[in-house]
Amino acid sequence: MQTVFSSTAQRASVPATIASSEDAGKLVLRAALAALLLFHGVSKLVGGVGFITGMLAKAGLPPAIGYLVYVGEVVAPLMILLGIWTRAASLVVAFNMIVAVLLVHTAQFFTMSQTGGWALELQGLYFAGAIAVALLGAGRYSVGGAAGKWN
Repeated sequence: MQTVFSSTAQRASVPATIASSEDAGKLVLRAALAALLLFHGVSKLVGGVGFITGMLAKAGLPPAIGYLVYVGEVVAPLMILLGIWTRAASLVVAFNMIVAVLLVHTAQFFTMSQTGGWALELQGLYFAGAIAVALLGAGRYSVGGAAGKWN
């Protein structure tokens, strides 16, 4: 059964346990996506983005664009985790994954890993998770709350 809440009144008519478990599921999805992406962001904060700016320069693009990775892997995940402008932040993450695949992983798109999975399953899961959060919103367990703008 799929439930769509377009207003607080509609949400109030749904049993509290269903609404509560939907919001808990949204929190788990947001927290997992954000926390795992933050590891990549922290790695770039510590090690820098030189390899990204180098690849951009090779591709004929301005190297300064590489610093936007901090938005996609630090700022946006923190916003997702807290539930602030969650939908917009999730779209930033999804776009970041598209750029990462196009810039770094294009050759792996149709390949399998040594363990039998898709070589880009991590990037695929980050992309799908970000799209799911963008579609679902933050839920009530967030700073923005269930009715918060862009949540």
